[in-house]
Amino acid sequence: MTRRHKQTLARILVAGVLLIAAVLTPQAWGLWRLPIFLIPYFVVGWDVLWEAICNIAHGEIFDENFLMCVATLGALVLGEYAEAVGVMLFYQVGELFQSLAVNKSRRSIAQLMDIRPDSAHVLRGGEEVTVDPDEVQVGETLVVRPGERIALDGVVVEGSSSLDTAALTGESMPRDVEEGQEVSSGCVNLTGLLHIEVSRPFGQSTVARILELVENAAAKKAKAEHFITRFARWYTPVVVLGAAALAIVGGLVTGHWGEWVRRALIFLVISCPCALVISIPMAFFGGIGGASRQGVLVKGGNYLELLAKTRTVVFDKTGTLTQGKFALSGLYPVRDEEEEPLLRWAALAESHSNHPIAQSLRRAWQGDVKDHTVTDVEEIPGRGVCATVDGVEVLAGNAVFLSQHGFTPAQDVPAGTVVHVAAQGRYLGFALIADQVKDHAAKTIAQLKQQGVRTVMLTGDSREVGEQMAQRLGLDQVHAQLLPQDKVDQLEQLLEQKPEGTALAYVGDGVNDAPVLSRADVGVAMGGMGSDAAIEAADVVLMDDDPAKLLTAMSIARKCRAIVIENIVFALGVKGLFLAMGAFGVATMWEAVFADVGVAVIAILNASRMLYHKKST
Repeated sequence: MTRRHKQTLARILVAGVLLIAAVLTPQAWGLWRLPIFLIPYFVVGWDVLWEAICNIAHGEIFDENFLMCVATLGALVLGEYAEAVGVMLFYQVGELFQSLAVNKSRRSIAQLMDIRPDSAHVLRGGEEVTVDPDEVQVGETLVVRPGERIALDGVVVEGSSSLDTAALTGESMPRDVEEGQEVSSGCVNLTGLLHIEVSRPFGQSTVARILELVENAAAKKAKAEHFITRFARWYTPVVVLGAAALAIVGGLVTGHWGEWVRRALIFLVISCPCALVISIPMAFFGGIGGASRQGVLVKGGNYLELLAKTRTVVFDKTGTLTQGKFALSGLYPVRDEEEEPLLRWAALAESHSNHPIAQSLRRAWQGDVKDHTVTDVEEIPGRGVCATVDGVEVLAGNAVFLSQHGFTPAQDVPAGTVVHVAAQGRYLGFALIADQVKDHAAKTIAQLKQQGVRTVMLTGDSREVGEQMAQRLGLDQVHAQLLPQDKVDQLEQLLEQKPEGTALAYVGDGVNDAPVLSRADVGVAMGGMGSDAAIEAADVVLMDDDPAKLLTAMSIARKCRAIVIENIVFALGVKGLFLAMGAFGVATMWEAVFADVGVAVIAILNASRMLYHKKST
């Protein structure tokens, strides 16, 4: 709770105590009763009065602040002091609920995105100098050791290594680089020493562009308008003009101006939409609370409103639809009976490597390396490994690596990372390493499509892997080989293509997803394994990384929207009846107050159903 929220809550509590004290004030106090009630009135409502005055000064007259001022001041004129203070008090309670839901403070996204290196090592005059990345010039040579982050974009001029590109592509599989290949800032060097010739100044580097994208995308995002503000734009002028017409026409026709002015003021008091200003924020607040109990954090009621209108869902791949953990997907031996030897030779040859491919092979084999002798291990970055296992020379690596050693590897291989294996002087076959699809991913996509939602995937992975994954999950569309700026460009096109009046949600988990999460109508992040930047940039967080929770969030949002519509129809229907009764002098002030409170209680009870949303299975 922010300092402003605490101050508002304190004002509500103080005004409530003062209101009770004022109600208990003896009638004998006479003229002093009005000042006694004005104290809690101004304590809780001074900001509403001031906001109304400021809006009027700027030509924005008919909003909820103006309506609250007219209705409560009218009640004071009629001598209904407790009603005036109570209505303003209830209004502020509703506003506090909505403010707590919508305006949760966020830390700066840029500060959380720790992909900007603090320094860069540059060769100058034959010596290595550590400088700020902003000071490095195009054409200079960076020295990047294992474990360090590449500070600027460039081309490898010496050395070979594996790079962790997760900050840029979201893909957990390292990328192998060698001399002549381009590398991007923000990547982490994993294995070998690299000398990189800088091709762009830091201000134009990949890291700088990502940070700029996050800031600009958040600024471009259209916020959902507060419902009651939209409602007041037409409701307030209608009831104010209706009250004025009632007083003027009735006074002119009958000549009893006092009676018709009184009816007009009663008309305004009845028109006060306290049932709506309390029950609507409560419905959203209850929806947020109900969602949080099911592991879905929604950062504001406006995002529930947008989720209910979502008809396009765009997914990241790795860590969102897949586990982001690579494992053995299949064994393809030349001879059917040699699956076990194929896996055993590959796992033992890779037993001294910390590469994710090697780790996945060892996990799949489940044998004990200590029972075997592995010597003469030679690992070629980006190619493979050669080792002597139990006296037998074993090769495990890509097709180029085996071809260089005189073997002919299989050419027709499925999409994914392929490890070809040769041992005992012959080619044995290959193992397929691939990311694993999350358990509920396919079911989530299928149910979204049943609900008429278009599903799209944006990924930094290869086109072959992306298309294979899209086909496997049943996605409508896929765009692959995308960097963060490419994802934003693609999302802009999808936003233009979405049906009018609908919303687009983006679901992601990595630092590289922060710009698109900010730009989408609704950004949904994986909260368990997702990066801090993605979680902060998102509007909705799925705390256990289960994509099926998106269905839960959308179900809660639609239920919330339905309850809001029910309350609007019910409240306005009853209001309309009593407004007519007030206009004809049938309803007194107390009857109007009783009806108003009754409507509010029923609407609030209806809104409270959001707190008991049925758990998804």
